[in-house]
Amino acid sequence: MLRLIFVSVVAIACSLTAAGCGDDDPPTAPVEAPIEISETFTGTLTLLGASMHTFTTERAGQAQVQIESLAPDSAAVVSLIFGTWNGNNCQVVLIKDDATTDSSLVGNASPGSFCVRVSDIGRLTEPTAYTITVLHF
Repeated sequence: MLRLIFVSVVAIACSLTAAGCGDDDPPTAPVEAPIEISETFTGTLTLLGASMHTFTTERAGQAQVQIESLAPDSAAVVSLIFGTWNGNNCQVVLIKDDATTDSSLVGNASPGSFCVRVSDIGRLTEPTAYTITVLHF
C-alpha cells in the first residue's frame, strides 16, 4: 500500500511539473525601429532650367523634401516637385511653385523609387546654386 501511495505521489508530481512546461510562446525577435535616411542633392539651375534627382525608399513612412539653400539669392523663387519615378519620368505628387530657401514638401511614401525636381519657372534672374535634402525611411 505504501508503494502504491508513493507511486501515485510521484506520478502526480511529474504530471504537475510537465503541465508547467512546453506551452511557452517562442521568443520573438525585437522589432527594429526604422532608420531615417538623409540624402543631399546639389546643382545649379540655369534660367528656365530644371534639375531632377531620384532616390529609393525601403520602408513605408513619411518622406520630406526641403530646399536647404539657394545662392546667390536665398530669397529666389523656384518650383519644387516631389514625385514618383518610373524609370523615365517624374510623375508629380506634390508641387510648390513658389518655393524658397527652407521650403519643404512632406508626403507618404511606400517602398519604391521617387524623384525631386527643382526648376526655374521664369522668376530667376541669374543661375542659382541649390542644395536639397530628402529625409525618408
